[in-house]
Amino acid sequence: MFLTCEGTLGIVPATMDYSGQARPGDFHAGYQQIEGINLGYLQINGTQMFALAQVLSDLFKDIPRTTI
Repeated sequence: MFLTCEGTLGIVPATMDYSGQARPGDFHAGYQQIEGINLGYLQINGTQMFALAQVLSDLFKDIPRTTI
């Protein structure tokens, strides 16, 4: 399961891209730093997606999953 990140809180963190130049219909992966935490992502057709499990365990580690 993935979580998309489009315009989240107006934050535009730096990204590290590992695929070279993206073309429409292609996908690429990289890391993006959010709140000082590096999260891996996939970008497919212009939509950046983060693994929900990693977001919950790394970014929202102080919030119980049952609360979310």
